[in-house]
Amino acid sequence: MYQPLEGFSKSWIFKRSDPSVAPEDVAQIKMLTELAAREIWRNYISADQLHPDHFSTQDWQQKEAAQVPNGKLLWEKAWDSDHDDLPELLLAHFSAWGEDTTVYFCCHNELVFEMPWGVFKRVWKACLFLDNGPVLVGKKKKQAAQFHSNGWVNLLYRVF
Repeated sequence: MYQPLEGFSKSWIFKRSDPSVAPEDVAQIKMLTELAAREIWRNYISADQLHPDHFSTQDWQQKEAAQVPNGKLLWEKAWDSDHDDLPELLLAHFSAWGEDTTVYFCCHNELVFEMPWGVFKRVWKACLFLDNGPVLVGKKKKQAAQFHSNGWVNLLYRVF
């Protein structure tokens, strides 16, 4: 189900000094095998599209019911700051999640990372070196977010 993080061509994002990722957090970041990633992608993200660039109006992320009112905000300003915390509106959107909630940071159908929500909150800056439209979802949770390379994030609710 998992493959070594060291085998990921961009594993350097978790080894940088800025933003720094603690070794105990790196140990909890699990990269799914391509087969497991495809299953999570199909079940949580899209049965039809392989990459966020290809989402259509048929995908839940694009549906009106999935959009959080006033749920578009800039993540890049917080990412560029000296503060490590996620933007407040993101934290508020995911406030129902416990620190141990399993989250999936889904880059595309063959690249998905699994970690506890508490770890994601600490390593989000490293994760967003992969900012080409990844979708963050929680296991058995309705809240979600899609990060875009233009510095914006859309707060979402998973709808089917």
